[in-house]
Amino acid sequence: MPAQTTQQIRNLALFGHAGAGKTSLLDMLMVKAGMQGEPGSLERGTMTTDYDPLERKYQYSLVSGLVTIPYQDARLNIIDTPGDPDFRGQALSAMSAIETAVIVVNASAGIEMSTRSMMRRARQRKLGRMIVINRIDGDDLDLPGLVAAIREEFGPQCLPINLPAEGFTTVRDCFYRTEGETDILSVADAHTEIVDQVVEVDEELMAAYLEGEEISPEQLHDAFEKAFCQGHLVPICFTSALTGAGCEHFLRLAQRLLPNPAEGNPPPFRKGPERERVTATPDPDGHVLAHVFKIANDPYAGKLGIFRLYQGTIEPDTQLYIGDGRKPFKVSHLYRMHGKEHQEIDVAIPGDLCAVAKVDDIYYDAILHDSHDEDHYFLKPVDFPQPMFGVAVAAKTRGQEQKLAASLERLSEEDPCFVIDHNQELNETVVRGLGEMHLRVMLERLETRYGVEVDTRPPRIAYRETITRRAEGHHRHKKQTGGAGQFGEVFLRIAPLGRGEGFVFKSEVVGGAIPTSLIPAVEKGVRQVLDDGAIAGFPLQDVEVVVYDGKFHSVDSKEIAFVVAGRKAFLDAIADAGPQILEPIVELEVTVPDTVMGDVTGALASKRARIQGTDSHSGTTTTIKAAVPLSVLSDFPTELKSLTGGEGRYTMSFSHYEAVPGDIQKQLVEAHRPSDEDDD
Repeated sequence: MPAQTTQQIRNLALFGHAGAGKTSLLDMLMVKAGMQGEPGSLERGTMTTDYDPLERKYQYSLVSGLVTIPYQDARLNIIDTPGDPDFRGQALSAMSAIETAVIVVNASAGIEMSTRSMMRRARQRKLGRMIVINRIDGDDLDLPGLVAAIREEFGPQCLPINLPAEGFTTVRDCFYRTEGETDILSVADAHTEIVDQVVEVDEELMAAYLEGEEISPEQLHDAFEKAFCQGHLVPICFTSALTGAGCEHFLRLAQRLLPNPAEGNPPPFRKGPERERVTATPDPDGHVLAHVFKIANDPYAGKLGIFRLYQGTIEPDTQLYIGDGRKPFKVSHLYRMHGKEHQEIDVAIPGDLCAVAKVDDIYYDAILHDSHDEDHYFLKPVDFPQPMFGVAVAAKTRGQEQKLAASLERLSEEDPCFVIDHNQELNETVVRGLGEMHLRVMLERLETRYGVEVDTRPPRIAYRETITRRAEGHHRHKKQTGGAGQFGEVFLRIAPLGRGEGFVFKSEVVGGAIPTSLIPAVEKGVRQVLDDGAIAGFPLQDVEVVVYDGKFHSVDSKEIAFVVAGRKAFLDAIADAGPQILEPIVELEVTVPDTVMGDVTGALASKRARIQGTDSHSGTTTTIKAAVPLSVLSDFPTELKSLTGGEGRYTMSFSHYEAVPGDIQKQLVEAHRPSDEDDD
């Protein structure tokens, strides 16, 4: 296979909205490169990257897939990423492995949510960006209008580098050629615009150009790459994944003009506790420095850690460390990935995307290195959206609890936006993702891959109970069953504390009314109420309890008697202390297109939200800030997706607890049916 040097490698990823045709385009690129006779079929399960049964079921990509395409003297490592917003964690993780982000746009649909999102993310990551307008074989297209819309949305630096021609069956190059007929625009005009844009980054070329000299494409090459890496030029290409139009030109462009790993912007590595910035150089003789950007659990090869090698050389038997771990592992097998296939290779050089297998300790975002240097290296982490959509899960079959936990852990290793939260307080396991579809697919995968079925329900809300005024309570516990009996009497008073101050227990008993040795039993009874709640079964907080009097019997007073007396005296006091249920309030930030801001604000207002302000961004989106009860947000992700056409996003964080409205408190109290307890 070609590419024995870093300079021959090109690393790129295909991004874009679902339905843009990324996976079909990748298959056609392999056809044009001579790797296969015809494109694969998603329905037949023959696509190179969409081979998962669930991808065939849902008819679009659910995970990122990597292929290697040899073309002329280059090797193109191309990552195909999912376009549905629910699976954008898989797409974003690919950005740490590449130099070039290829944003694929459906010629019929135009600019969609993921177009904007991935263009913004790639710019923030300082990746070179290219736009591919795909499906130019469609009917009733306005390609000049789409190019104009792209330039208006993303800037005048977005320029066609080829144009469709001969009835959209092929394309004409606009970088190396200066004339020719096309279906939509002038080759000469497009060439001039590219030259005008590129020479701006090179003073000598600019001076020669202004003096009227003819600038050849060979002279423009280095300036083109500089402009591309700086974001000063965003080339626009045209393709049809169905007919193959433009696909071979795309391969030639990637081989001749896109940056290799030595030419792209240096990755943002940091080192040591001070996070000092360091530069990884693509030196094959340097210390190994690699970043794990994907984990896959293969049924045959086991756990695969897929990484980008930035520095050094890796061979079988190379000894590597994971992160700041002090225990090395030896590379037993080194693989190059191609869809579901993995080819064993003898060496990996800087720029390669490779995999190691059966390394249990490897994890997403790990740095692999061969240095004994105590300073740990970090790569600037990807800013993933926070997983907010959650369901509580429990094994449907008894005895599968441990298998469920292990299987969920494996799934979370593969997807940085699928997280597991075991709430000890509520004794439930909650899985969270980026949307209803995301969780549906992950739970289907849990069943089909690991054989674990689960029952699901909405997560319980962590309500609290408290009191609003001072009160006193009393209980005498007396029980005679033959032989030694039980006797204990407790008087106490309670008072509310400030929100978040917790619990305070004091004893002001004098004269031995309750022996000192039995005061802890009273506190134990009181704490039982703290844990179990007084009116609706939720933990009690922000209360002070003072025991000030009581009685005991020299024979019948035992610890259990004062536990019961303390608990019931506390409940007696709470009944007169204005008991109140508290609910968690979250700070919500929702970013939506300006056109639907009113609809989203109205939806939030219907959920008892308090709008706290708005921030406008670039005249196209607005962030709405609100304080909202957590209990009303269970269906908000689905509602937001519907209101915004999938273009809305949100984050939330816990803020504080506050009292629920009276009607809701009544519902919660009535729903609680405390079990009868034996006082013994």
